[in-house]
Amino acid sequence: MPTTIQLSKETKDLIGTFGSKEDTYEDIIKRMYSLAVKEQLREFLLSSEGTISLDEAKKRLNQKWPKSK
Repeated sequence: MPTTIQLSKETKDLIGTFGSKEDTYEDIIKRMYSLAVKEQLREFLLSSEGTISLDEAKKRLNQKWPKSK
């Protein structure tokens, strides 16, 4: 069942620039949503938050399990 979303003419025009004459606003918005989800996933996967460098990981491992002589 279709619904109505109120947008300013400026926003409607901006959204329209993402499509061609054959695209409906629904097509454009779904495509934009899909791209936004992919971007969020990319940012999550490439985030360095909560990570350590390989050198730091090696150092921590060596502290836990020193090499035996």
